[in-house]
Amino acid sequence: MDVLCLDLEGVLVPEVWQAVAGATQVEGLMKTTRDIPVYEDLMNYRLKLLEEHDITLSDVQAQIAKLQPLPGAFEFLQWARLHYQVAIISDTFYEFAAPLMAQLQQPFLLCHKLVVEQDRIVGFKLRQTDPKRCSVRAFKSLDLRVLAAGDSFNDVSMLEEADRGIFFQAPDNVREIYPQYPLANSYEALKTLLTAQ
Repeated sequence: MDVLCLDLEGVLVPEVWQAVAGATQVEGLMKTTRDIPVYEDLMNYRLKLLEEHDITLSDVQAQIAKLQPLPGAFEFLQWARLHYQVAIISDTFYEFAAPLMAQLQQPFLLCHKLVVEQDRIVGFKLRQTDPKRCSVRAFKSLDLRVLAAGDSFNDVSMLEEADRGIFFQAPDNVREIYPQYPLANSYEALKTLLTAQ
């Protein structure tokens, strides 16, 4: 059975940091990899803002706990699990993702870890360099065919490495730079692209 690698935020669940930005009124937390493509740069920027505004891990987790999967995401994921081995390959953190994973019935998740001291997020540990590409490459090394879908700049390496890469509701600035990937603007369209021969 083929492997389907999916990004998490923007594909199955809302953007976590944007939810935190809305709750804390810290506008800078609205930025995502659509705005700052290098993930390490983006996270360092976010950590600086958390420190400046005295926002704790508990504060962030409290906002994430209020989130729900995107409309139709749960049903799409149920469909996907019938047709593929599904892996969520995300640049989120295990400390953030737990309540969302529970709502999605605990799909397999590969992401990063936070460094926390006394409820303060003081750093982060990336799973590996270029983790999305490496994850797809690892599955392919097992002689598995890999399909992948994501929505942003940090998903491109995953789409490049996959046997078939698809953008899901990607913004114009991402699609203009990478026009070679087909675009799905709904879960039904994503199903159609995934099952097309």
